[in-house]
Amino acid sequence: MENKKKEPYDLEERTFNFARDVRTFVKKLPRTTANIEDIKQVARSSGSIGANYIEAQEYTGTKDRIHRMRISRKESKESRFWLRLFDTGENTELDTERKRLVQEANELMLIFGAIVRKLE
Repeated sequence: MENKKKEPYDLEERTFNFARDVRTFVKKLPRTTANIEDIKQVARSSGSIGANYIEAQEYTGTKDRIHRMRISRKESKESRFWLRLFDTGENTELDTERKRLVQEANELMLIFGAIVRKLE
């Protein structure tokens, strides 16, 4: 029996995985006019979560760090919104994946909200 050490929690990696998973998900969606427009929006917002988190780690002061964390929280909310709008064409697998991504966006939003409260 192999003893595996649990990896430390890495928010940068988690936000990267979320953005990557969103991109994988949208490739499977039906190409409706609405989906095409919403895909552009969710691609931007999902990637922005991690990008702003990374910028927040480049310490330039508490106010800037709080500002970047708030942007990550806002982009998490926005990603959740766009994900909920997608037309999955009655595909239950896509619906399940969408719900998982919506849940992850919600969890990221709560994490960044907690970080902001702690920093303030």
